[in-house]
Amino acid sequence: MAATTEVKDVIREKYGQAAQRVRAGKGNGCCGSRSAIECCDPITSNLYNAAEAGDVPEAALQASLGCGNPTALAELKPGETVLDLGSGGGIDVLLSAQRVGPTGKAYGLDMTDEMVTLAEENRAKSGLTNVEFLRGEIEHIPLPDNSVDVIISNCVINLSGDKDQVLKEAFRVLRPGGRFAVSDVVVRGNVPAAIRRSMELWVGCVAGALSEREYTDKLAHAGFQDIGVEITRVYDADDARAFLASEDFGDDSLARDVDGKFVSAFVRASKPRSCCAPSCCAS
Repeated sequence: MAATTEVKDVIREKYGQAAQRVRAGKGNGCCGSRSAIECCDPITSNLYNAAEAGDVPEAALQASLGCGNPTALAELKPGETVLDLGSGGGIDVLLSAQRVGPTGKAYGLDMTDEMVTLAEENRAKSGLTNVEFLRGEIEHIPLPDNSVDVIISNCVINLSGDKDQVLKEAFRVLRPGGRFAVSDVVVRGNVPAAIRRSMELWVGCVAGALSEREYTDKLAHAGFQDIGVEITRVYDADDARAFLASEDFGDDSLARDVDGKFVSAFVRASKPRSCCAPSCCAS
């Protein structure tokens, strides 16, 4: 696995560039000037329906680089406090804020200055007042213990070089009974070493993907219960070929090697209601 600092440096640079392109009116860069909802990258395309796309500023939609739609699956309730790990341009935070209503609160956390700036601009355009964007790392969440009801994330945890620390922090800030509800890429079977070594593919959530068993084991080790993984999309050889071509992998055999091995999944878990301290239930 790549060193944590190297991964972070690449992510910060690439996502910063994506935010700058969106702010300059050039789209997120995945397919010229088109938004992510139309993007040729099979992982980031077609994640939000027309109604959801119409409920957020265009720049928030263009900056969407996730692999799912966690706000549609997290069953958010009015009055809840939600935290989005790796919030980017803010699309999932803004959608969450609408779902939890004026009595609720939606936080977004991102380590890339350019993305936080873009998210703040999108918040202002949306007119929502129950939204707050934070600068920081998902390995060190700048919120107190037991302070949020739901944690969501959209293809970001795979970008971390220290996923155990991310899950430990998620457990810490959740209230007892709180829910972990994230979209992420999961790997099934062996993946070619060339994929695992690529920093470019870390940015696309692929090289850092955990297996389903690794993900559930890490969640359990952090103290979570009621763990489940729901596959939402399977990427075939044609999907892999399009994605690998966009990252300058010219060897078509790699696409065949990863056929069906990467999937988007909705990962659920909860913090036990009996927990009275951040680590009381951790194994």
